[in-house]
Amino acid sequence: MREPILFTVMASSLGEILLAGTTNGLTHVSFQAGSHPLMPQPNWRRDDEVWLTAVSQLTAYFAGDLHTFDLPLAPQGTPFQQQVWAYLQTIPYGRTTTYGSIAHELGNPKSTRAVGAANGRNPLAIIVPCHRVVGSNGQLTGYAGGLPIKEALLGLERNGRLGTAQQLSFF
Repeated sequence: MREPILFTVMASSLGEILLAGTTNGLTHVSFQAGSHPLMPQPNWRRDDEVWLTAVSQLTAYFAGDLHTFDLPLAPQGTPFQQQVWAYLQTIPYGRTTTYGSIAHELGNPKSTRAVGAANGRNPLAIIVPCHRVVGSNGQLTGYAGGLPIKEALLGLERNGRLGTAQQLSFF
């Protein structure tokens, strides 16, 4: 029998965020106002208490008081996706990198598109910081939460407040 999926929804300065997972860890963090909101399935159970620590850490992140998350994570993905998601967690707060740089660091410089696809399938927004990856020219590229949310997250990390693309400097 599979473990039940437990979820909660938290308010943030960027809209509602759905957190879901099992007792093994978070499997999803989704901006509900984004282009791909995650909807709770009928067999999921709302449990606000199980995600109190995650909500507390995300709240501290949005306040500019937390730069590194310490939460149990259990995202589901292919071995390559898991490798990319693990690498994303090494990108320092307030810094950006490119898809090509990640492909190079992972030992396969020709896998830039595959890195982009894995980045795009990251189920743990903010916590696995895919928003810190930009195009090779420094331009913002797609984000499941939408580019305005990506701009805001990068502004928060650069300037201590939610920002816009005009306020950002890359690399």
